[in-house]
Amino acid sequence: QVQLVESGGGSVQVGGSLRLTCEAPKWILSGYSMAWFRQAPGKEREGVAGMARDGIIAYADSVKGRFTISMDNAKNFLYLDMNKLLPEDTAMYYCATMCVGGCDLAPLERQYKFWGQGTQVTVSS
Repeated sequence: QVQLVESGGGSVQVGGSLRLTCEAPKWILSGYSMAWFRQAPGKEREGVAGMARDGIIAYADSVKGRFTISMDNAKNFLYLDMNKLLPEDTAMYYCATMCVGGCDLAPLERQYKFWGQGTQVTVSS
């Protein structure tokens, strides 16, 4: 089993920033694609940002220009830097890894096997 642990969520006002962190085994971060998803109450889960092993990065249109996915040089952590946060960004955020379907597609269109428990992000006015 691969354990993913998200952290960094919290409450922030509109326009604020947060950095989410996903901790995963080093061999996962160095060898597999990673992605951030989110799900708000009453809405379906949606892809937010993904990073393929070859370095290709994809963002949802709704966060493009505001969010940045990255990884530390030592390949210990996956990050999601969120800026200019909006109320519609409120959701539970999950990191995922290890593609098991659609693995030749863009990172956010792939099916992933392992998921973390999530970290809550709440954006209020």
